[in-house]
Amino acid sequence: MSSSDRLPVRDTRPQPQPVKHHHSARYYAQRVRESFTTRVTKVLCSIFLSFLLVALIVFFIVWLSLRPHRPRFHMIDFTVPGLAQKPGLDNAVITFNVTARNSNQHIGIYYDSMEGFVYYKDKQIGSTPLLHPFFQEPKTTTVVYGQFGIGAATLAVDSRRWKEFVSDRQHGTVYFRLGITSVIRFKVSTWKSVHHKMHVNCDVAVGSDGLILPAWKNRKCSVYFS
Repeated sequence: MSSSDRLPVRDTRPQPQPVKHHHSARYYAQRVRESFTTRVTKVLCSIFLSFLLVALIVFFIVWLSLRPHRPRFHMIDFTVPGLAQKPGLDNAVITFNVTARNSNQHIGIYYDSMEGFVYYKDKQIGSTPLLHPFFQEPKTTTVVYGQFGIGAATLAVDSRRWKEFVSDRQHGTVYFRLGITSVIRFKVSTWKSVHHKMHVNCDVAVGSDGLILPAWKNRKCSVYFS
């Protein structure tokens, strides 16, 4: 008989049965405690992460509403009256006024000190103390007025420098730069910030009559901190 004609033989040997593990009550109690601890840990982590997310959102909203904006300065007037007079050197005085705007909604600004400087061709030719320490309320504007060449306000203009002024005057325009430095602090409710040194630079030009040219009126000045 060929191998293809053989009848299949049923394997009657006993098959191995899966081993059944019998655990004690202590084992199941341990499993229950571990499962409970895992669930509690997950719940606590979820609560903490939710609280952290809410706190970050609240902090971001408060920061957006209370972040301090630097003051805004604009050149209003600048005059060198001696340019239109002879001899002008005897009347070498410079007068100016700028506005300082606190645009913050809820933040006040303490100006603890303020000093002005005037530059011609990037050379400092004068300085003067400006305003006494003062507090600026939110959403208010303060006029800063000053003079160089009178009293404690110095103006170093010799005959050579004056000739340069006159030479520029003959061309119709004399360029200057007004600088202001101030030590300020921001105030939110009862909280006050540390001191910040603020620098203001205002480019300006006057005509042959010594008066500010219209194109330079109300120009915004640059402001930065150091």
